[in-house]
Amino acid sequence: MSNYGLEVLDTTECYTLLRTQRVGRVGLATDPPAVLPVVYVMVDESVVFRTAPGAKLVEAALHRVVVFEVDDYDAEDGSGWSVNVVGPAAEIVHPEELARVRASDLPAWAGEARDRFVCITAEEISGRRLVASV
Repeated sequence: MSNYGLEVLDTTECYTLLRTQRVGRVGLATDPPAVLPVVYVMVDESVVFRTAPGAKLVEAALHRVVVFEVDDYDAEDGSGWSVNVVGPAAEIVHPEELARVRASDLPAWAGEARDRFVCITAEEISGRRLVASV
């Protein structure tokens, strides 16, 4: 348990939960900072999403550390969880890696113009679960 009464999730549970969702948010330390929604897929233990030229791709080109967050909440019983992945972003450019990601049928968040793929490799992963109140 955390100091706030939340269940601390182990790494295995965090990866399991990451695989249950399709939409998350990428946090960038740009000026000003930004948190942007993305449709994603897990490839092995990396978060992969599609993007177009812009802030996310620039951060990936520079291999900057970003944060990725995904969560789920059940309004009926008040239960939920949140997982954060922190690590460097990188554009996927190797042909074999691109073919593998394209085979995952990862949709674009907003149109097919998002034809670049970014991978976030976890250096840190953490999660918390809020247990339903009784």
